[in-house]
Amino acid sequence: MSKRNKNPRARMQAKRRPQRHKDVLHSQGRHRANDFRCVGCRLDVSVDAPGTRHRNHCPNCLTSLHVDRHVPGDRAASCHGRMEAMGISVRDAGEWTIIHQCLSCSELSANRIAGDDNALVLARLALRPLRDNNIARRMLVSL
Repeated sequence: MSKRNKNPRARMQAKRRPQRHKDVLHSQGRHRANDFRCVGCRLDVSVDAPGTRHRNHCPNCLTSLHVDRHVPGDRAASCHGRMEAMGISVRDAGEWTIIHQCLSCSELSANRIAGDDNALVLARLALRPLRDNNIARRMLVSL
C-alpha cells in the first residue's frame, strides 16, 4: 500500500485553498462591521437608529453591553459586561431614557431610547418597578 492511501484527510487539507476575502456590502454601501449582534436575543442590530447617534442597545429586548465610559459613543469602557435594562427615566423635556445596570461591575448608565425600540417592552419596563419592589431596592443599593 502506498503512503498516499494511508492518510486521505491530510491530502484533502493540502488541497484546500485559503478562503478569499469577501468584501460584502449591505444596504447603502455599509459593511456588516457597522452592525452588532445582541447578547440577549441574538438579533442582528444596525447601529443606525432614529432618535440617537450612538446606539448600544437592542431595539427588541433592550439589552446592552458596557462599552461607553463617560460620554455616549466613546467606547472606552474596559468592562464589556452585559447590561440589563432595569427601568425607565424621563428627562425634563419628556425624553425617555433606559436605565441599564452592568451585570459584571454593577455600574448604572442611562441610554436614550431610539425610535425603533419595541414599544411593548418599553411599557413593560416602565411598569416594572411598580410590580416588583426588589428592583427598586437593588438600584438604590448600587448607588
